[in-house]
Amino acid sequence: MDGADIRLRLLEPDEGGRLTEAIRAAYGDSYDASWVYDPEEVSARIAAGTYVSCVAETAEGELLCHSGLSRTSPQDRVGHSGQAVTMAAARGQHLFTRTKRYVLAWARAAGMAGMYCEATAAHPYSERALVEVGARETGFLLGWIPASVSNDAAAAARGRQSAALFYMKTNDGHERPVYAPRRHREIVGSLVEACELRGTLADPPAATELEPRTELHVDLEPGHNLAIMTVTTPGADLEEVVAAERHHLFRRGLDAVYVDLPLEQPGTALVADHLERLGVSFSGVFPNRRADGDVLRMQSLHRVRVKADDVAVVSEHGRALLDYVLADLPAGG
Repeated sequence: MDGADIRLRLLEPDEGGRLTEAIRAAYGDSYDASWVYDPEEVSARIAAGTYVSCVAETAEGELLCHSGLSRTSPQDRVGHSGQAVTMAAARGQHLFTRTKRYVLAWARAAGMAGMYCEATAAHPYSERALVEVGARETGFLLGWIPASVSNDAAAAARGRQSAALFYMKTNDGHERPVYAPRRHREIVGSLVEACELRGTLADPPAATELEPRTELHVDLEPGHNLAIMTVTTPGADLEEVVAAERHHLFRRGLDAVYVDLPLEQPGTALVADHLERLGVSFSGVFPNRRADGDVLRMQSLHRVRVKADDVAVVSEHGRALLDYVLADLPAGG
């Protein structure tokens, strides 16, 4: 296959079926986002500007690689990069990095601040490619990928798999304070620096008063059999509220619960450490569509056991971060 004969381009709204084609080729019916199997839904998202779909293809139109970028609205400055698929016949051509760079260039020109993505940690291939395009690890989502998801690059994996969280900066974001809890202040500061985020570690103002009641929203992810609790207002009852919600979710049979705390709110620095008593541990830092700015993600696993050998890493930065994440798990976790 001659690299000169490969072209990269964005899909038009009437080409949603190309993504479905790529996903089926790599994952069969096991991919954990049902919308990718609906060409009309994919096309609608492209037309609305909430999805950018890049393909690498031959001069004859044969699909070789795909990479996507999702946003909740065309005005979002941070997007989620996903649906990265390389056809088996095209491996070894570095098309993953070429399509990712194409999407990054589009995002940069569009004025976006950056993109984040999850890469399976069952093998190092995706992580290595992301590091090559300048992405940096910001966390590890232990037990994130259900055992039902399968593809030929990770055929040997068994049970739930973990994912590495990456951030790729494209432009400067807004200046903002970062109110990290004391227990995780150093690691949060190192991630802000490593990703070149325009955030500055700050102490809560002396006059800060916690709201009496925590406000949060729970998003269920049926395909992953997990839930994400997004705390929009961390209140004095945070520990009690998270404990009650988690108990309810685990009784429903969920495998994991993740708790997102807003780093631009002083209350996070005052109450996040209380979650340690529940066995809720550090996962990472990343954007959240329901919260302003970045969030501190914490995780709580149910009947899921993760060992260091189960998680592939490809950089010294990633290894140090994974060591921190694993060390923060509760005893026996």
